Amino acid sequence: MAKILVTMPDAFLDKVDLVANDEQRSRSELIREALRSYMRRVSANQAKRADENAKMLENLIG
Repeated sequence: MAKILVTMPDAFLDKVDLVANDEQRSRSELIREALRSYMRRVSANQAKRADENAKMLENLIG
């Protein structure tokens, strides 16, 4: 499995960690699932609502 480096504000990462801990899963697993969900929505909407979907992704975590 490949590794990537992602930069995000500390406060946002704290929220990610809270959700991951609440769901008893790793940070990586949570982020992978969030990205899968985002990509499914973008594909279904032909990417014309990509901005809305990105905001929805932020709301899922925060």
